[in-house]
Amino acid sequence: MNNSNDSNNTYDLIIIGSGPAGLSAAVYGMRAGLNLLVLEQNPMSGGQVLNTYEVDNYLGMPGSNGFDLGMKFKEHAQAMGVPFRKGAATAFAERDGIKQVETADGAVYEARALILAMGAEHALLNVPGEQEYKGKGVSYCATCDGAFFKGMDVAVVGGGDVAVEDAIYLSRMCRKVHLIHRRDSLRAAKSLQDKLFACENVEVHWNQTVSAIYGKDLAEGVTLRSAADDGESRLAVEGVFIAVGMRPNTGAFCGSFEQDEGGYLVAGEDCAASVPGVFAAGDIRTKQVRQIVTAVADGANAVYSAERYLR
Repeated sequence: MNNSNDSNNTYDLIIIGSGPAGLSAAVYGMRAGLNLLVLEQNPMSGGQVLNTYEVDNYLGMPGSNGFDLGMKFKEHAQAMGVPFRKGAATAFAERDGIKQVETADGAVYEARALILAMGAEHALLNVPGEQEYKGKGVSYCATCDGAFFKGMDVAVVGGGDVAVEDAIYLSRMCRKVHLIHRRDSLRAAKSLQDKLFACENVEVHWNQTVSAIYGKDLAEGVTLRSAADDGESRLAVEGVFIAVGMRPNTGAFCGSFEQDEGGYLVAGEDCAASVPGVFAAGDIRTKQVRQIVTAVADGANAVYSAERYLR
């Protein structure tokens, strides 16, 4: 297979992923004068932030629209002259210190250093009916699909920041929002909980899990299982929004780098992965907080570490 570098040589740096971490790395890499390339799989740059209705914790930009913020990130990178190439990374190899990345279309790209910034995707409930009704009442993005359920009763499954944000967002357009959480307290930030409990049309179902999603042509409700007595009951809703966490997009690189029990790439604040010259940035790596601001910071740290490696 032929190397796909247009200059017929090896890049200093290839960045895989164009979310906040990848775009931040691209900007810092260009400022450092590195010959780099960004490989992006998705049709649009920006990552998960594109599906966030409101971003209220990014410093200096309170109340930002997530989609607009993602577009600003991309525009900044474009203004710096960052080169982008479409391609889903499917394999990694290394030869004489040169990193090789193969994409789904068979192209092979080479670089002396590599930043992995593929982010994470929504975790599944893995219950009967979830796959059957995906796109037919089951959704993983309230800001993407919420408008389809205006005036209807819906359920949100989860107890973290995303689940609570989704419930608040949906309360503005839905008749009733049922928040289903497996514990007796939420994990979401206190400020978000305060907003949630102020919503008159939101009901929280404590110590409950979803054991099935039922319906006919479309989803019609969920089966709830009590953590107290294992008893089951049915809750009629027309939409089910699942927000039970994320899983890292490391599938193409499983076995190539050290991962923790959750599948995240093991890397510290310097973003150095287990293979010299490979760095993990953003939601894909082991870290305490996965937010836009930490992803952007990772991008800068990863490039700094890559520069040191290249020297």
